[in-house]
Amino acid sequence: MDDSRLESTGRVPVSKNADLKLRTKSYAIRIVKLVESLPRSVTAGTMGKQLLRCGTSVAANYRAACRSRSNADFIAKMGIVEEEADESVFWIEMLVETNQIKQALVADLLDEGSQLTAICVSSINTARGKKR
Repeated sequence: MDDSRLESTGRVPVSKNADLKLRTKSYAIRIVKLVESLPRSVTAGTMGKQLLRCGTSVAANYRAACRSRSNADFIAKMGIVEEEADESVFWIEMLVETNQIKQALVADLLDEGSQLTAICVSSINTARGKKR
């Protein structure tokens, strides 16, 4: 993330917050739809529950990060968002690699999850830099 777009607190500016709130919510909705479309098997169901939990957590925890009361709180909450986004990528990969779903159907979700993870890492690093 370009430092020129950041507020003095190291946080993403309000307009960027709104954009990322929409983006993470859209990601969560797409995850829900993917999980609903999975085959009805023990394997897909188990992995699907994990994916549903972490994929929707990305949006919920990003909203919480936007309401953080301090830089340290923001960093901690964004760390959770980063972990959940990365975990969602893992579960999508597992679904593909165990032949529960075709790669072509989830390529864009994998890319979005990776991008959200990278955005979180960048935001955390910037916020840490602002603290020093």
